[in-house]
Amino acid sequence: YFDGQFDDTRLLIDLVITAHDQSAAMLNYAKVTSVEKNSNGKIVGVKFRDAETGENIAVSAKAVINATGAFSDSIRRLSDIEAQNIIAFSQGIHLVFDRKFLPSNNALMIPKTSDGRVLFVIPWQGHVLIGTTDTPIDAAVLEPAAQAEEIEFILKTAGKYLAQPPKWEDILSVFAGIRPLVKSGNTKNTASLSRGHNIEIDASGFLSITGGKWTTYRRMAEDAVDQALKIANLPEKASTTEGLKIHGYSGIDGDFSTYGSDADQIKDLIVNSPELAERLHPDLPYCKAEIIWAVRNEMARTVEDVLARRTRSLFLNAFAAMEKAAAVAEVMAQELGKDTDWIAAQVNQFNETAINYSVETTSSP
Repeated sequence: YFDGQFDDTRLLIDLVITAHDQSAAMLNYAKVTSVEKNSNGKIVGVKFRDAETGENIAVSAKAVINATGAFSDSIRRLSDIEAQNIIAFSQGIHLVFDRKFLPSNNALMIPKTSDGRVLFVIPWQGHVLIGTTDTPIDAAVLEPAAQAEEIEFILKTAGKYLAQPPKWEDILSVFAGIRPLVKSGNTKNTASLSRGHNIEIDASGFLSITGGKWTTYRRMAEDAVDQALKIANLPEKASTTEGLKIHGYSGIDGDFSTYGSDADQIKDLIVNSPELAERLHPDLPYCKAEIIWAVRNEMARTVEDVLARRTRSLFLNAFAAMEKAAAVAEVMAQELGKDTDWIAAQVNQFNETAINYSVETTSSP
């Protein structure tokens, strides 16, 4: 049974805030450019660039963990230029439709498809999410694009089981993701590769964790930190995160339920400024107060942050998201003290990304 509200992005945000609550220093838009080594060739820190200001900053560390998913191999080569690839890339796509295609709180799982995977149809954020595929690809990119054949596969397979088969013109948004799987020999069948994780420590002590999946993230983190403690010569301690409650854990029903215990604070914003209750778009389940909240409390710095990473507007309805990009930029500009040039640049940057989530850019086979 699904309540249709679970959102992996909100979980990720809550994990980041939980780390902050536990005294971790959290940075975004900080790109690591090099790793620093001492005279013995051991890792002692990293250099990174502030992507907003261009400032280059160095930080010392007793241990450095590379947990960069699909980009792990390129980061490994910052430490060892001759490091061989250990990641195999698999692309999976999802299609989003109007809720009428599954007017139920129950999800549908098709356990056997022609590509050897399961297909799921899930009620999600007032819409229907259908996925996924398993397509081997050669390299990781920041914005992977769905292939026409992948879209057709999902439409054809789902159409066999839904009372109303979805068509190309029914797709509200299409998005693709890349699975960073641990290589196994020369196999080209990524569906058969293990979803387990792997930890590598090179000669300099640079620790890379690769593979894994959402459902094992806590165990992955525990294994990585246990190894980092040894590298740093720090006292070994049993992990306490298994019983650590994630930020916002206290459940709440009704409006803003995905924010957990933070929901009341968003409601307070609306009480103080009723105009913030205005919906971003009739086809999106978000309001202006959530933009303010994202900027003030969730490190949102760009329109894409708000419409793709703090809310799921882009993933729910690409057309509606593009239509409201300018309005979101204006609200953010007031919060961040930005000018009209920033607003225009943000809208252009967002639309360049968002067009890839529209099926209009992907031709039917």
